[in-house]
Amino acid sequence: MEILIITGPPYSGKGTQCELLNKQLNFKHISTGDRCRLEKENGTGIGKIMSEYEEKGDLVPDSIMKDLFSEILDENKSNSGIILDGYPRTKAQVDDLLELVCSKKMKIGKVLNIDVPKPELLIRAKKRAETSNRKDDKDPKIHTKRIEVFEESTRPAVEYMKSKIKVLTFDGLGTIEEITKRIKASL
Repeated sequence: MEILIITGPPYSGKGTQCELLNKQLNFKHISTGDRCRLEKENGTGIGKIMSEYEEKGDLVPDSIMKDLFSEILDENKSNSGIILDGYPRTKAQVDDLLELVCSKKMKIGKVLNIDVPKPELLIRAKKRAETSNRKDDKDPKIHTKRIEVFEESTRPAVEYMKSKIKVLTFDGLGTIEEITKRIKASL
């Protein structure tokens, strides 16, 4: 099974691009955020722990995410490929994912990094809050916190990944179609 990773700051359009790639490649889209919300809604042990962190805009600890991703990879091993959206987010998670992938005899194809400046991210966050029914999208303080957490933890993880996996960075400004065209040209 091949793994494609989509990364970028919150509100950069990762989920939208994943859905479009899912249709083109016929890879299953695995949204970390959706899976975490499902775990929380179902009241699982891991979901309760995640709630405590995510409601403050903080990242879930790496050890918990590793356990969750081991489950996710096992559940999807019969697929030809998956698109990971929202994982890995820290250097430790990069190492954890590489270890999991190796132990399960899978491979990471490419990492697609969508780059969007902070002012645009805040505009997109506000728009998403207006259309979303997600509790975590309603608080502008959490929008800013999520972007700060990305800059502190995930951006260094993306840089770290560059020494281990092929990472392609794309300008995330423009229409959905323009961004999709940039990404498709690299695949």
